[in-house]
Amino acid sequence: MLEDMRFFAHHGVFEEERRVGNYFTVDLKLGTSLSAAAESDNLIDTLNYGVAYEIVKKEMAVPSKLLEHVARRIIDALFDEFGRQLASVEIRLSKHNPPLGGEVGKATVILSREN
Repeated sequence: MLEDMRFFAHHGVFEEERRVGNYFTVDLKLGTSLSAAAESDNLIDTLNYGVAYEIVKKEMAVPSKLLEHVARRIIDALFDEFGRQLASVEIRLSKHNPPLGGEVGKATVILSREN
């Protein structure tokens, strides 16, 4: 898992949200077999979390109206990169202090996909 990744990005339905930007957090659960890496102690036998982080960072930099759209792009990019090595992905993407006309800490979407 990669937890509590923090980004400043420009996502939102309203043009002002996309112009001004906001803070977001991403939690990522990557399903894969860890048995080979546990035995070999070799990075080639597991998913490289540094690569996964860079994928999330790249997709977070592309402005979108909906969190669901960003989350789906991240999932697709992870499967494109890791292919059959990746059995499943679950992502939790949160926008901090969303403009909802009241005090709300976060708006969060959770998406998942299995290979």
